[in-house]
Amino acid sequence: MRRRPDKASHSRYLRPAPALCLTVRAPDSFCGGRTIASTGPDQAIMTQVNEKISTRVEGDIGFIRSDNPPVNALGQAVRSGVVEALDRLNADPAVKAIVLHCEGRTFFAGADITEFNKPRVPPTLQEMILAIENSPKPVVAAVHGTALGGGFETALGCPFRVAVPSARMGLPEINLGLFAGGGGTQRLPRIIGPEKALEFVLSGKPVGAAQALALGILDAVEDGAPDAIGAAFARRVIDEKLPAVAVSRRDDRIAATRADPSAFDALAAKLTARSKGQEAPAANVAAVRRSFTLPFDEAMAIDAEANRALMAGSQSRALRHLFFAEREAARIPGLPKDARARDVASAAIIGAGTMGGGIAMCFAGAGIPVVIVDTTQEALDRGMERVRANYATSVKRGSISQEQVDKRLALITPATDRAAVADADLVIEAVFEDMAVKKEIFSDLEKRVKPGTVLASNTSALDVDEIAAALDRPEDFVGMHFFSPANVMKLLEVVQAAKSSPEAILTAMAVGRKIGKVPVWSGNCDGFIGNRMVAKRSAQAERLLQRGAFPPQVDAALTKLGFPMGPLTTNDMSGLDIGYAIRKRRGTPFPIADAIVESGQLGQKTGSGYYRYEPGDRTPRPNPDTDALIVATSAKLGIERREMSEGEMVERLLFPLINEGARIVEAGIALRPSDVDLVWINGYGWPRHLGGPMFHADETGLAHIVARLREFAADTPDDPSLEPAPLLVELAAKGQGFSEWQKSRAAA
Repeated sequence: MRRRPDKASHSRYLRPAPALCLTVRAPDSFCGGRTIASTGPDQAIMTQVNEKISTRVEGDIGFIRSDNPPVNALGQAVRSGVVEALDRLNADPAVKAIVLHCEGRTFFAGADITEFNKPRVPPTLQEMILAIENSPKPVVAAVHGTALGGGFETALGCPFRVAVPSARMGLPEINLGLFAGGGGTQRLPRIIGPEKALEFVLSGKPVGAAQALALGILDAVEDGAPDAIGAAFARRVIDEKLPAVAVSRRDDRIAATRADPSAFDALAAKLTARSKGQEAPAANVAAVRRSFTLPFDEAMAIDAEANRALMAGSQSRALRHLFFAEREAARIPGLPKDARARDVASAAIIGAGTMGGGIAMCFAGAGIPVVIVDTTQEALDRGMERVRANYATSVKRGSISQEQVDKRLALITPATDRAAVADADLVIEAVFEDMAVKKEIFSDLEKRVKPGTVLASNTSALDVDEIAAALDRPEDFVGMHFFSPANVMKLLEVVQAAKSSPEAILTAMAVGRKIGKVPVWSGNCDGFIGNRMVAKRSAQAERLLQRGAFPPQVDAALTKLGFPMGPLTTNDMSGLDIGYAIRKRRGTPFPIADAIVESGQLGQKTGSGYYRYEPGDRTPRPNPDTDALIVATSAKLGIERREMSEGEMVERLLFPLINEGARIVEAGIALRPSDVDLVWINGYGWPRHLGGPMFHADETGLAHIVARLREFAADTPDDPSLEPAPLLVELAAKGQGFSEWQKSRAAA
């Protein structure tokens, strides 16, 4: 057993635990329960409290067991069962300590999110935790799996906490636009100090058992079954008469911050510097601050009101919407029930450019061996050097160790011969957007791979059916559109061609999840979901420049909403020649954007584009040459430039892409509006607290969007795409939103 390092008095925990006394008994206080198991003379009798919670007694140790699959969510039945079980065990004079543990794969993984925005049914989570904390008999939380949110708060309410080495715990409420209102922001600072607690809650990331032990969250970490390690620790609590001090009554870890909060305030300012427009980070800071400025009960009361306000707000609704959207996106209707994803134990990437190298890094990061193929050794060397540079940056930032980098690099095998793909279970083509080149590659690959290998193209806009036409086995082909930089961006559009088999689609979706992506199914069309929509925003950004705006104004309209960068900065970063080539293919000229490219300015790669860039510095600065070109182009087009409000620019940038999203959903290119939201959240920097374009449309009101689109269409008669989509008009007329439409379709 590993003891908690900051408690010298706990050094005795290292000695072997006395043998447990196991007896068969049914205490009188259990008469109201139902005996459900008696497994022999050396086992205790288990008594059912309700359908989720049971108890048993072994000697002088009582056990409360939760069995609420799949993740022991803290629903009302669990909470009420725990409180009743505590009452029963506390009423049993033979019991001296209590172990709280869970069956299945995890300790309480968190609150039951389906109860959010519903009337509260007692006992609440806070009331259950207070019952644990106020128990006259000490309670030991025995943690395994993932103790998150309310589950971790439940453990914090116990005076003692032990865990198995593989356990993880955290307070991820900030990811749902909330804070740990069950006492996490009040008890955790009293255990590890307000500063460490602040970092913990603002990150929203779980920590492993070893780190939790080092922080002082856990009293011990030991291998074994949860109830067994809990019982061993309870034995020590009883034998050594360890004081079970309620965490809520501890002041020692918050005293220094209370006396001088300057370090806390500085840390709070640093950690929230990039949370512009988000309510939850500030609310988390305020909640932790209350731990050292207010009495516990008063702080808890304010926490409850503050969290209820957050829960009722748009931002938390947006984040909860995305929580469910990710789970819903994995469901693809219409596939045979017996269809299964194929195993992918190895992969190959064709093309060692920026995209190909980034994709290879994704597979290596997931522990999957990957071959990366290019035509020349020089191209391979450049690609591998780029991969090493990316890893070096991650090591410098501290997000990965050099040892991990070495292991990942060992999984990447460069090759100049396509024969190296022979054993791969999945081959992804990631070369430049040229249909003839892609057809040649796939025709050749099909002859080299083993039967059943899935072939995928990373094309961002080309017709996947035309690519598949080059194959004898088109059923093994699928689009897998990664987003740049592929080793960072979470989105993966899985594009179904006309003859893609269910197995190929499921394989691409499963692989996407395995390598850390958020895979979203898409039908086949020019640009698929994301790029088809972004084209409408790009067209409006061009029109804003023509009518009077300059690049910093256009970008600021969206960055002030929380976008990490504006559309024109993004174009500069990607390379203006890419959009130029797509427009030439589509026959859709952008006079200003085209003129910038034709003047030799391609964005960051040439040091100038919409903005100017200093050597080695990607900070965008005003570009007088481009500004002059913009004004000259407006004059050439006969457009009188005018001032535009920020609100007008926001609507002109966002409403047309929402309109296109409605067309995409109606045409079945996206399965559901929430899938469109996931695409924009994970691939285009849409702020998570705004929920995605379709969620944002519901919050804004579809009737308002329809009215404004009609005004834009009348003002810009040469752009028929501004006419409101039929689905948008229909829902606005009914006073409904995309969310209601999606629910009705799912229920049908």
